[in-house]
Amino acid sequence: MSLGYAEKLSFIEDVGQVGMTEFFDSAHVLQDKIEQLAKLIEKSKHLVVFTGAGISTSCGIPDFRGPKGIWTLQREGKPLPEASLPFHRAMPSMTHMALVGLEKAGILKFVISQNVDGLHLRSGIPREKLAELHGNSFMESCPLCGTEYLRDFELETIGLKETSRRCSDEKCGAKLRDTVLDWEDALPPKEMNLAEKHCRMGDVVLCLGTSLQITPACNLPLKSLSGGGKIVIVNLQKTPKDKKASLVIHGFVDKVIAGVMGLLNMQIPPYIRIDLFQIILTQSLKAILHAQPFLLKRRTVRTETFEILLNIKFSDGCGCLNTQIQIPFNFEDQELTEGFKLDKNATFEKMGEAAIQDSSYGKNVVVERKIDLVSKSEVTVHAIVTNVKTFDCQLSNGDVKPRKEVMNGLTMTRKQRSNGRKRKTRPERAEVL
Repeated sequence: MSLGYAEKLSFIEDVGQVGMTEFFDSAHVLQDKIEQLAKLIEKSKHLVVFTGAGISTSCGIPDFRGPKGIWTLQREGKPLPEASLPFHRAMPSMTHMALVGLEKAGILKFVISQNVDGLHLRSGIPREKLAELHGNSFMESCPLCGTEYLRDFELETIGLKETSRRCSDEKCGAKLRDTVLDWEDALPPKEMNLAEKHCRMGDVVLCLGTSLQITPACNLPLKSLSGGGKIVIVNLQKTPKDKKASLVIHGFVDKVIAGVMGLLNMQIPPYIRIDLFQIILTQSLKAILHAQPFLLKRRTVRTETFEILLNIKFSDGCGCLNTQIQIPFNFEDQELTEGFKLDKNATFEKMGEAAIQDSSYGKNVVVERKIDLVSKSEVTVHAIVTNVKTFDCQLSNGDVKPRKEVMNGLTMTRKQRSNGRKRKTRPERAEVL
């Protein structure tokens, strides 16, 4: 979690203002501000969202500068907060998934994040619409060809150091590096340039859960002002940019965003986890389960016919405890040996819908099958739904309810596009016993 990230950072005496007082708008004021924000988003042509640690606290990830933040407690000489779950098992929050819904509806154009928790990518925000200014604890990249590798485990280093893995491109093979910045590292130009470009284009830049203290990232939202854009800040603490904002909301980010989604008559997509397992049948037993797609190898006689029953036990935090995969083995059976490759996007969509309707996990589908004639082996890739998390903005936003005048401002096209929208995500790690 952010605890491990904080421990890996180099020591620095001044981390800025910490222990900041939290403010809460009254119920009436909060309601009014949420309605103002909903109207701004509904009318926006180029919405940009700028996120900080505050959008991940409801995922079990501590913030840094709040009353119980990591740096606040460090400065006070107090024990650090205990992580409620391992970093790699944190699931996207209501806010993360609401942003996915806004992006799918064509409303949200770009996300700029200062977080290293990887939850935006895991939620389903497209990589090309995301700038991770400070890196990603689950992402390593190739310094030569630029290929990025999103892992299901937290990398062991930060500071753009070499990791223990190499680029899988046969023409490259360079040593990979982590992507998380240390204090002295400059922001990546590619991410920074995209972020600045979209802020200049933005007519609304919505800042969520950030104290807007770390430079130069905190100055990005101001780029929208020269083009007539508006800044909205949703944060429990006051920020140095409050005077530049058209609207400042002091409230929990999840509650504010849930209220906005309700006013826009938009559903918050569920978070759906799908794990991929690659199974290779040949002539001896060997299991490689360190990275996705997880690999399981078994070698046997080519002419032997049998069925393998694979019992998979998942780690805590998954929606299912275990599941079983039946693997028929018969190279002489034409139906089994003919290769195929399904449309993964369409398949994942159907699997997610089925899991939500049945409230069940563990169902699996073969999404790819091929025969390697050189090694005389059969390769199958199985997709398994391991978790589904749904959100109800009407139940979760308490006293925030849609008002008629805001609802009437919506177009039918936007309503129709937002209803029933589902989204696949990156899967968590699973253990095979």
